[in-house]
Amino acid sequence: MSLNEVHISSLVVHAVPEHLSVIKQQIESFDGAEIYGESEAGKLVVVIETRNQGYITDTIDAINQLEHVLSTALVFHQIESDLDDEVSTTGKITVNSTLEGEV
Repeated sequence: MSLNEVHISSLVVHAVPEHLSVIKQQIESFDGAEIYGESEAGKLVVVIETRNQGYITDTIDAINQLEHVLSTALVFHQIESDLDDEVSTTGKITVNSTLEGEV
């Protein structure tokens, strides 16, 4: 495993709708976890970005153990490796100036 890599995963979390606001707060307290969508039926789209694959599986297990979470499913996992100077200190990818007009 490269030391210079980023793991990006997306999950669908199904929770009891009446407890959605509390569950959202709990999920957002995990490092690298963001909620990108939700439904009134209690489903959340969660994205986790980290440098460690083990953290993702630990986070999935922890979310599954939250009270009122019915299920957590990994939908997508990508590993970006051999990152170079294009990754800024904030972790966001910077557009190369030669490609800027083509994006």
